Amino acid sequence: MCKILYFCTNTCAMYELLNQSELLTSRVSLKFKRYLFDKINWNNRLIGIKGARGTGKTTMLLQWLYEQKRTSNKAAYFSLDELYFLTNTVVDTVAKFYREGGKTLVLDEVHKYPQWDKEIKIIYDRYPDLQIIFTGSSIIDISRQEGDLTRRALMHELFGLSYREYLDFHDIIKIEPIDFKMMMDTEQKNKLILPPDFRPLQHFDDYLKFGYYPFYIEDPEGYLQRLRQLTRFIVEYDMAGVQGFDVRNGKKILQLLYIIAQQVPFKPNLVKLAEKTNIHRNSLTNYLYFLDEARLLKLLYPAGKSIAALQKPEKIFLNNCNLLYALSNQEPSSGTLRETFALSSLSMAHNVTLPKTGDFLVDDKILLEIDGKTKTSKQLEGAPDAYVVRDDIEHVVSNAIPLWLLGFLY
Repeated sequence: MCKILYFCTNTCAMYELLNQSELLTSRVSLKFKRYLFDKINWNNRLIGIKGARGTGKTTMLLQWLYEQKRTSNKAAYFSLDELYFLTNTVVDTVAKFYREGGKTLVLDEVHKYPQWDKEIKIIYDRYPDLQIIFTGSSIIDISRQEGDLTRRALMHELFGLSYREYLDFHDIIKIEPIDFKMMMDTEQKNKLILPPDFRPLQHFDDYLKFGYYPFYIEDPEGYLQRLRQLTRFIVEYDMAGVQGFDVRNGKKILQLLYIIAQQVPFKPNLVKLAEKTNIHRNSLTNYLYFLDEARLLKLLYPAGKSIAALQKPEKIFLNNCNLLYALSNQEPSSGTLRETFALSSLSMAHNVTLPKTGDFLVDDKILLEIDGKTKTSKQLEGAPDAYVVRDDIEHVVSNAIPLWLLGFLY
C-alpha cells in the first residue's frame, strides 16, 4: 500500500511538472528575442547556457520550446530549484520522462541542484536520442565540474541587453549588430546605414540607468531596489555553490562590493581593502575573481602580460552601468559611466586590457581613449590603430567614434 501511494504521489508530481512546463511555454511572449537565440545551433544534443541572474535565459528557452510545437511529454521545461527536486533526483525524473516518449528536456537553474554535472553526464550517456539543454549561473565552469561535460556540452553565455537590443525591445529601431572591425575601418564606418530620423542619444541615458536587465520592464520604479536585492541574492546564494567560496563570508563580500562601487574605476590596494572589509589579504583576489565570474565586477588586467590565475587586477569596474546606479551612494560621474559602458560592451566578445597609454586596448591591437566630445587625440599620437570614443556625439567624425555605437556590437 505504501509503495502504491509513493508511486502515485511521484507520478502526480511528475505530471504537475509537465503541466507547469506547458503553462509557462504557452504564456511566453515571442515579441522580442535575445541576440543569442539565433546564434545557438539548437540541433546539438547537449547545450549549456550560462549567464548572470536576470539576463533572460529562462525566457529565451521557453520561446524556443514554444516554437517546437510539441506537447510537454515530448519537450519539457524543468526548473531544478523546484521543491520537487528536494526529494526526487534528476536521473529518476528523466527516466520517467524518457519512458513516456520524451525527446527534448530543458533543465533550468542547474547550479541549484547538487551534483548536477554528474547527473547530466549520466543522462547524456544513457539516452543517446535525448536532447538536453541546461542553464546555470555565469559562475559555473564546466571545466572544473566533476562530471566532465567539457567534451560533450556546447556552451554559450547570455549577457545583459545591449543598447541595440534595448532599442529593439522598445520598438524604437531594429538594426542588426555592427561588427567592431567595421566601426574602426575608416571607409566602412562612414557607410553605416541608420534611419535619418534616428536620434541615438535620445534614449541612451535611460539605457545606462535601467536598460541592462530585461526584468526592469516589470517594475521600472522599483527596478534599482530589485537590482540591489538581486545582487545580494547572487552573493549569498548563487556563489555558495562555488568551490573555494566560504558562505560565512557573504556579508564581507557584499561589503567589499559596496566599497568598490563608491570608488570605481577602482585601483585596488589589497592591504587597505583587507583592513576595511576584514577579509584576509590572501583571500581578496579569490573573492574579486568570484565577483567577476558572477558578472557583478569587471576586472581589468595590464596589457602585454600573461594573466596568471587569480592575479591582482590593475583596475576594477562594476559590470554594467545599471549596477553603478543601484550600488553607488551618489550619482555616477559621466566619466565613470562612459568607461563602464565601453568596457561592458566591448568585453562581451573581445579581449580588453589596460594599456600604458589610453584607456583600453582591444584584442592586443586597437587602442581606445574614452572621453567627452572635447577630448582630443593628442594623447594617442603616434600609436597605430588608435581612436577616441566620444560621448555626446551622434556620428563618426574622423577617428572619433560615438560612444553609443559600442552598444550595437551585439
